[in-house]
Amino acid sequence: MTRQKTFVISVGGSLIAPQEGIDVQFLKKFRALIVNEIKQGEKFFLVTGGGATARQYINAAHKVIKINNTDKDWLGIHSTRLNAHLMRTIFFDIANPEIITNPTRPFNAKGKLIIAGGWRPGWSTDYVATVLAEKYKIKTIINLSNIDYAYDKDPKKFKNAKIIKQTDWKTFRKIVGNAWSPGLNMPFDPIASRKAQVLNLQVIIAGKNLKNLKNILEDKKFKGTVIS
Repeated sequence: MTRQKTFVISVGGSLIAPQEGIDVQFLKKFRALIVNEIKQGEKFFLVTGGGATARQYINAAHKVIKINNTDKDWLGIHSTRLNAHLMRTIFFDIANPEIITNPTRPFNAKGKLIIAGGWRPGWSTDYVATVLAEKYKIKTIINLSNIDYAYDKDPKKFKNAKIIKQTDWKTFRKIVGNAWSPGLNMPFDPIASRKAQVLNLQVIIAGKNLKNLKNILEDKKFKGTVIS
């Protein structure tokens, strides 16, 4: 089997900038891994989430005045773009200097590393990842977050929640539902899941362990949930 050479990696904002602040150690190790993989011939689209930064801004605004979902979404979108600029800065020597903020527009994607943030209200950066996968004919999205697996229900609320190692889109979409709301904390958002099912994409949900990510990229045994 020929190894895939181009990947979309959705990097959760919780990994870039968790509640306690920017995770510099994670970013150092992440940069080293991506640079090494590019030297081996791989190409990457990195899509950054908003994480704690987005939630802090949304919560702050909501404490001052009642805001609608569109305004909440825009705060989240700009948080993802801030994280995208951070990511572009730490990859300044190899990344495309322009950040994708609208994945449907024409874009020079000839480089080995392209970075994207949020696009528009109504969906998350997971959806941006699926649009990029469709546009550039990429069949696998790797979704990195603070969980190692998806579960059949919220493990924070249900002690009997079960790990999902492999499933299909029909089953997964029953778990995540069909509606998006700003700040929704799902392993892969409902709107993106619907599009991924239509495109017949494979999505791998994995945690922040970068040795595990290396195994995924190199088609070795890994820890995570595979949805296809």
